[in-house]
Amino acid sequence: MSLDELQRIKQWHLRHRDHPVESHLWDAMLTLWLAGWVGWIPAFAFDALWAAPLCAIAMSAPTLYATWRLRAHQARRLRCDWAR
Repeated sequence: MSLDELQRIKQWHLRHRDHPVESHLWDAMLTLWLAGWVGWIPAFAFDALWAAPLCAIAMSAPTLYATWRLRAHQARRLRCDWAR
């Protein structure tokens, strides 16, 4: 996911404060993303290799979430206004 896409989604959330659940979900995805990037260094430093796949999934959380939302939007199960 590019920085332009992240910025577009965040700007949409800032303009549409009447959707708090979506905003909180997006913030949770960004929190997971940050935790994944920060967590892989201690995972390798402390030989907790079991945490490496969790960090990899967390690092791709925003992309997975956006992909899921766009597919649901295309299938007309969910409306996604920030989709282009």
